[in-house]
Amino acid sequence: MNRTLLISAIVAIGLAACGEKPAPAPQAPVTPAPAATPAPAAPAADAAKDAASDMSKAADAAKGAASDMSKAADAAKGAATDMSKDAMKK
Repeated sequence: MNRTLLISAIVAIGLAACGEKPAPAPQAPVTPAPAATPAPAAPAADAAKDAASDMSKAADAAKGAASDMSKAADAAKGAATDMSKDAMKK
């Protein structure tokens, strides 16, 4: 019973520690437009806007994943707390 309590506490602490890490935002490579040809600058600007939009979506997905990880860590912490309370009653 003591081993189970110890293992559940270690797992809960590990999940809580892992849930706090911010996910790095992916970076898209940006290539500068050629200075000699000003006409293709408009498509490059559109590509930059698209890349910024994609990066924003990726950042939102990372925030959602971090939120889900935090919820899982909280659930594990709650389960470990409940298990320790049950162990103390016995």
